Parts: sequence; C-alpha cells; structure tokens
Amino acid sequence: MKQTQLQAILLAGLIVSIAACGGSSGGATATGNSTVTATTGTTTGTTGTNTGTTTGTTTGTTTGTSSGSTSIDASKLPLGDGKFSRTTPAIGYVYACYTAGSGGASSKGPWFNADGMTWNSLSKISVQGAVSWVSSFMVTLGSTLGITGNGLPPNPTGTFPIASTDPAYVYDRNPNSISQANIAWGLPANPVVAAQPTCTSLGAIGVLLDGVRLYNADDGGYRDAVAWEIQDACQGHPERTGQYHHHNITSCLTQKDTPGQHSPLVGYIADGFGIYGNQGENGKTLANADLDECHGHTHAVERNGVMVTQYHYHQTREFPYTIGCYKGTPATVH
Repeated sequence: MKQTQLQAILLAGLIVSIAACGGSSGGATATGNSTVTATTGTTTGTTGTNTGTTTGTTTGTTTGTSSGSTSIDASKLPLGDGKFSRTTPAIGYVYACYTAGSGGASSKGPWFNADGMTWNSLSKISVQGAVSWVSSFMVTLGSTLGITGNGLPPNPTGTFPIASTDPAYVYDRNPNSISQANIAWGLPANPVVAAQPTCTSLGAIGVLLDGVRLYNADDGGYRDAVAWEIQDACQGHPERTGQYHHHNITSCLTQKDTPGQHSPLVGYIADGFGIYGNQGENGKTLANADLDECHGHTHAVERNGVMVTQYHYHQTREFPYTIGCYKGTPATVH
C-alpha cells in the first residue's frame, strides 16, 4: 500500500483525502486507483438568499510579467466577438460545431472600451450575493479518468436569477437558478493527440478542480462570453437547466501561479488532457501566439503527481481563454 499525492488543490474548507494502491508504472499510466474527494460543510445560505453583496467587483486580474513573458493589458483585452469558425480551427478562435443563436447579455456595459475592439476586465462588474452550497467532487485515476460530482461550487456564488435591484441587471437579466447537476464522466486516462482536431459544442467541454463545468468562450451568439455575460465574483453563472459553469478559469481556485514556475493543473478537458494556468515553462506568461490552434502545446509537465511529456492546454487572459478545439478525442460529457 502506497500513498500518492494527486496534483489537485481545492478551495479552503474542503476535505481532501488521497488514496492509491499499487502506485504508477511511470509516465501518466496508473496501475491502481487514486481518488481525490472534496465535500464542503453544510450550507450557510439558500438559493436566492443574498447573504452579502459585492458591487463593481472585477472579474479580471492584471497579468504578471516574468522574464520572457508576454505583457497583457487587462484593461484592453481583445474582444472575441465573431472569432468562431465552423470549417477549420485557427489560433485565437473557437472551432464551433454549431451555428450562432442568441447571446445572454442584453446590452454592453461601460467596461467595453470606446475603440469597439477591446474591453476592460478590471472595471467589469459582477453579480451580487454570497450564496453557499454543499459541493462534492472526485477524480479517480484508473483505466479511465473518472470525474464525479454534483456540479456545485465549494465557494459562494452570486444570487441567481439576477435581481432587478442588482446593477448587473441593467446589462444581463439572467433568469436562471443554480441547481445540482451531477457529473459522472469517464475521460481517457492516457489521452493521445488525434489525427485532426475536433470542434467544440455549446455546453460542457471539461471540468475545473473546483468541480464546476467549463464551457467554451461563446455566449451562444458567437460573442465573447467572458466580456459580455456578467458572472459572479468567481466567474460563474447558471444556464437554462441550472448548470453552474465557467467560461474561463475561475480566480477562486486555490491553485495559484508561482513566479518563475510552470502553472499547476487546474482542470481536465473532455479529451482527457489537462488544462493549466497562464504560465508556461520558467514562468513565461503565455498568449495565443505561444499556443496552437487548440490552445495548447507539448512539453514535460506534472500531471497527477507524475512528470510526463504530454500535450496540454493553457489558460490565457485573451480570447478564447481556454481551449479553441479538442486536440484529442473527446469523451461524451454533459
């Protein structure tokens, strides 16, 4: 019996237990099962109960600059509207399997810059409220990468539906409520790069280590969801069935970048490859130009406590924020 530390850092207040039998045979292959479980305590709020307010909370942060890093101005992020392709993947675009519908937000907020091409993540407001939830999330490493949970975050969310008294209501009248949406996925445990990239659909494309689904950067109308839609202070909000989700990497993860070091794992994409934060090798701040059409690259990286040379995705501060397409073969997720 051997204890193995799984590379996962969850938010404060979570109970994390790690157990493995047999160890690993090297690379990214596990010979036994490893589990990470996380469950919050009892609820301290109820859906729709506003236990605290935040007005004008920013949803973006300034990007640090390590040696050799790309400088990104968080007050002038390129707007991703229309950067969607249905025919072929491209750097800085979302490769979409669907046609545009209607977006969620009703009007532009004052965080859109006058040039019409950029937006200010430092001045964007967030949905008010502090509603607590009971969250469960587990990653199991075996013949498949098992992802289970209830889809609820370990951190407080904003109050949804957005109240008419909330300043966000002027721009985004999200009428949806947050509800439990169970996750039971089996992703490739040892993913491989496919012959051709695969397009993304609306809905879940992966999961972050807070147990919350990750969606692509589309608001449903081929617009930049991170710029247009107003999320809560942890960059989340519900869709029409109640699934709480992120369109970029939440700032509420306890996994943080360390200057001069590669970012830690922050989640898994549906094809089984990991997604990491904004820093590459030697702590370089990454931009779209540093990554391929799917928003990733290959080099030695730590995955589940093991160093392995493998393809992986990265977060960036600029659109499409997470993945542009699947580099591997995606499993069915919902």
